[in-house]
Amino acid sequence: MIKKNLKTFVHYKLLDDAFSKEDIKVATKVLKSKKITMSKETFNFEKKFAKYVGAKYACMVNSGSSANLLSVFASCNPLRKNKFKPGDEAIIQGLCWSTSLWPLVQAGLKPVFVDVDVNTFNVNTEELFSSINKNTKVILLVHVLGNSGEIDKIKKICKQKKIILIEDTCESLGSRYKNKYLGTFGDFGSYSFYYSHQITSGEGGMVVCNNFSDYQILLSLRAHGWSRGLKLESKFKKKYKHIDERFLFLNSGFNLRPLDITASIGNNQLKRLNFFINTRNLNREKIIKKLKNSVNWDDQFTFLNPAKHLNPSWFGLPILVNKKYTGIKNKFLKFLERNKIENRPIISGNFLNQPSVNLYKLNKKKYNLTGAEEIEKRGFFIGIHTKNISSKELNYLEQKLLSINKIK
Repeated sequence: MIKKNLKTFVHYKLLDDAFSKEDIKVATKVLKSKKITMSKETFNFEKKFAKYVGAKYACMVNSGSSANLLSVFASCNPLRKNKFKPGDEAIIQGLCWSTSLWPLVQAGLKPVFVDVDVNTFNVNTEELFSSINKNTKVILLVHVLGNSGEIDKIKKICKQKKIILIEDTCESLGSRYKNKYLGTFGDFGSYSFYYSHQITSGEGGMVVCNNFSDYQILLSLRAHGWSRGLKLESKFKKKYKHIDERFLFLNSGFNLRPLDITASIGNNQLKRLNFFINTRNLNREKIIKKLKNSVNWDDQFTFLNPAKHLNPSWFGLPILVNKKYTGIKNKFLKFLERNKIENRPIISGNFLNQPSVNLYKLNKKKYNLTGAEEIEKRGFFIGIHTKNISSKELNYLEQKLLSINKIK
């Protein structure tokens, strides 16, 4: 039996002690150099990252949200051959983060929402395919918490119909579908290095692509529409020779540049990513085994399994409460918080329930996303750490998580 008065000794965070001494050392070295803005550390990290995921090009930005923004606006840029126009439709799943959706709206696209599969938390492929029409120009997929849908089938239909495919891989760095890294199937793939993600630089993100022209667009949009760092044809330089070449603006743009400090940390953590993945996977198995082998186990939870053909890189431990506990789930999560077990929703739940959707009148069709709705009502996740979980932590999680049937 579990000890009823197990001493509260732990603050079980989404991610515990993310930075190593070496991470701090490389960041400090950059800070001491007084050259902290985007430079050689960033460019080095981009090359290493592209090589790791198997993409030709990588462009680092200041966040995963900026990576999504850059991907969308590169997809409609006048320099791109296959581009969307304002008023075109973009398909996105209802289970998403705000900055997966808003770049589509900000770029003038009309979002079309589709449901997700409760078994994978990822897009329902059949519903996705049935939602494609002549106005569909973009599909933005969110790879949820390290899992994936049938990305190969989706890529195939996008290629056939010339639909731009953007993969929001912010939660799934290191996951491989049929031995190919998520984020490298589409036209663009975005990643996040926020604190609790697979690797972290505090803030930071990356966009990858395999087309050189797309890469040049990304670089320009990232920094003001500037020509700096781009490969310009001699005839172009000649045409604009009256303008100072150092300050030549070719395009529209943002300022989404990262710092060399964050790049140095990200690059150092990338070296340990495979170790992190293996440790997280092992910790996940230990937690699930501990709960299921408990004398207090009574099928209180359902755990998300990896999709077929997927080698996952888990971001957290996603959990669905038994349907009979749906009504007290929020009380249960507050109980966990009081007992210092950090938790959060599955992304943001069914995003169509968010007030900002009403503000921008995005649900005029009154979408019925039963899968996303069920995940919102029953789902939450806790962290999986990059260090081996201790027996004390396992015992604590067992005691507190399996207290759900005592919540009134």
